[in-house]
Amino acid sequence: MDITLTDTATKTISLTETAAEKLGGILEQKGLRESHALRVFVKGGGCGGMQYGMTFDDDIQEADQVFEQFGLRVVVDPTSFFYVGGSSIDYIDNLMGGGFHIENPNAVSSCGCGSSFRTSGAPAGAAAGAGCGSGCGH
Repeated sequence: MDITLTDTATKTISLTETAAEKLGGILEQKGLRESHALRVFVKGGGCGGMQYGMTFDDDIQEADQVFEQFGLRVVVDPTSFFYVGGSSIDYIDNLMGGGFHIENPNAVSSCGCGSSFRTSGAPAGAAAGAGCGSGCGH
């Protein structure tokens, strides 16, 4: 099995200005702006085989990748960074509601709701049978 290492010096996790404004407002409202970062992570599951997750975290680990933009920190563990390095986080607000959206250049497919995805290294059958129609259950 060949392993390709990701060059973290050239890949980042970026926030759009819209996402930064929304994220900053949420952190401010919760009184966490100075102490916490947005942790972005990947876990197995979802109809695409992998699922995005986000949480506020004040426990930054030595191995974490930390990106700062617009006065906000985004933190990603090394395993998750392998899958989401180079991604951009945006905030989308439309008639169906609002939410954060990850634009991931490593994803070769994603479910209809955008919460789960598959990379080129994942088996093609990972999403088979799960079906992500309009009632996505990830």
